[in-house]
Amino acid sequence: MELIQGYFDHWMMQTFVITLLTFSIAFIARLILKHLAKKTTLTKNKWDDGIIQAAMGPVNLAIILIGLAFAVEPYPEQDGGSYLIDIIPLIRELGLIVLLAWFLVSFIKQAENILIYPGEGQQGIDETTASALSKLLRISVIVSCVLIIMQSLGYSVSGVLAFGGIGGIAVGFAAKDLLSNFFGAVMIHLDRPFKVGDWIRSPDKEIEGVVEDIGWRLTLIRTFDKRPLYVPNAIFTQISVENPSRMTNRRIYETIGVRYQDADKLPVIIEQVKRMLSEHPELDQDLVQITNFNHFAPSSLDFFVYVLTKTTDWVRFHEIKQDVMFEILSIIDANGAEIAFPTSTLHIESNLESIPQPKESQP
Repeated sequence: MELIQGYFDHWMMQTFVITLLTFSIAFIARLILKHLAKKTTLTKNKWDDGIIQAAMGPVNLAIILIGLAFAVEPYPEQDGGSYLIDIIPLIRELGLIVLLAWFLVSFIKQAENILIYPGEGQQGIDETTASALSKLLRISVIVSCVLIIMQSLGYSVSGVLAFGGIGGIAVGFAAKDLLSNFFGAVMIHLDRPFKVGDWIRSPDKEIEGVVEDIGWRLTLIRTFDKRPLYVPNAIFTQISVENPSRMTNRRIYETIGVRYQDADKLPVIIEQVKRMLSEHPELDQDLVQITNFNHFAPSSLDFFVYVLTKTTDWVRFHEIKQDVMFEILSIIDANGAEIAFPTSTLHIESNLESIPQPKESQP
């Protein structure tokens, strides 16, 4: 009995020492990782930052897991130690698999941010593509982790995969719309007709707004009145989509009418407007510019202006358009002409006596 008590006391002391060392090592490792994280922020390379940030949590838990596993291994058999000794290696193995998967998922997320925002002087890849690749890789890591855990627990992975294949066919028929939306998302990521942040609209559907998120089933579009619009991805395989965010220029196309009384001044006005447009700093001089008299309207002589601005910004475009229109008004006014507006002329006969008067009827 004294021998058993002595062994138990020895086990308790050993467990206490190993546990104390485990948490001490975990604490020191955390301090070292924090110090390395501060050092890596001073370097231009962001990949070392990503590795340290992704490893900080899993490394500490891995140290604690391994240390506690060693701490309870010599547990006395008569107190249930036999079962514990058998299950500890499995718990340690599964724990390390989960922690490795955690590290990989965290690192993939860090890599996504690094690829999108690589730093000064470097061109990041498209946010939509990076997000799609990140999601696929993280899902692959999680699925692989689950399969490895099932294999470690004694389940047949081949049987699970075979069952999954048969079940996948049944699910495919039952979830046809879900699959069509998924493949619609895949085509968006491959063809890249738009990305997060683009302003899009469709002439086929009442869809217009800024893309905020491209999911595997839905795309979130924020309309200009700030309402969220959730569009199933399969819709984009069936409709035409305009992407004004990718336009190279914006167009000013306006028709201006002057009075018929100012017909003799119209050639000079058109010539001065052409000169003004050719000298305007905000208009693209390498693209077509047209200013011509083109229409005898009922109340005006119309000429049109067709030019393209350098900017594609919506607000700046309207400021430039306003400036161009004011310049045209100034040119018309400087030539003594006026902008026409709808008018009607009433001719009244000057000699009213010549108008036949109705005869009075006799009773």
